[in-house]
Amino acid sequence: MKYMQLVDHINQLIESDKLHIGDRLPSLKQFEKELGMSKETLLKGLNHLLEKGIIESVYRKGYYVKKKSVDHTYRVFLLLDKMNIMRDRFYHTLFDQLKDVADVDVYFHHHNLKVFENLIRENLNNYTHFVVATFLKDDPSDTLNLIPPQKRIIIDYDQPGLDGDYSCVFQDFEHDIYSGLTQLKQRITTYKKLLLIAPTEATHARHVVDGFLKFCLEHHIPYAIQHEVEAGNFKKGNAYITFSRYDTDDVALIKLARGKGYKLGKDIGLISYNDTAVKEVLEDGITVISTDFEAMGRAVSNAILHRETVSIRNPTHVIVRNSL
Repeated sequence: MKYMQLVDHINQLIESDKLHIGDRLPSLKQFEKELGMSKETLLKGLNHLLEKGIIESVYRKGYYVKKKSVDHTYRVFLLLDKMNIMRDRFYHTLFDQLKDVADVDVYFHHHNLKVFENLIRENLNNYTHFVVATFLKDDPSDTLNLIPPQKRIIIDYDQPGLDGDYSCVFQDFEHDIYSGLTQLKQRITTYKKLLLIAPTEATHARHVVDGFLKFCLEHHIPYAIQHEVEAGNFKKGNAYITFSRYDTDDVALIKLARGKGYKLGKDIGLISYNDTAVKEVLEDGITVISTDFEAMGRAVSNAILHRETVSIRNPTHVIVRNSL
């Protein structure tokens, strides 16, 4: 590949101390004259160095030396919606799998489309891979399609509207809740009614609702869907499913149960989404339908390491505890 001649040339200038960290690189015209390469070939070489983090591009000023040597083969741009226990598990698994071959930089968009767009646009030429979780109210597909498909790995939510042959490791929310509830059917049928607490702001809520309805209708389970915990509808014999972002619905239900002297797993049932250490011990243990975020981290790292394009439904597990 001819553009690697430019890469080797610039690396040699850096290693021989003819260029130092913070120095501006010669212009494209100077490289054209010195190396006899086309502008297109030179830009390919510069993009390669940008991906490796050796140089950086400064708008309207040119290219500058950022570091001296390539420590790793890959540079991974990891864009998450937020950091929580589940995201932390994913990140540490990904980092542990890639630490010897990749630099992993973490960014957060906090469900803000403008922040999401800016972070991706500003870094398009700086990384070999882009691992992205969306969960946005607005459609981010135009921005995601700016990332070359072979560099694009979508996690958690199977974002529609994307072009090309890209990788995706996703939760199948409809399938997962249907399968989880089917495994728990014998316990669920000991309760009078099954209530799903589905927050309106949750991007994936409609898929969870679809799986929930499929289970209830198929098995003739009395049900209701609420957007939040309602004290007026809190009754003995109800079983609840929650998937609020910060487990606030779990807390609200437990407080209501305590206030009425109800015992979880006997008077009231509770199934929560995604396991944490707290849920293992809270109220003698909360039953969970839990996505395996460590498996997600391994799947993403394997796609990078083996240079594969994959589309994988991430596994979800049911952990039965005393709340049901």
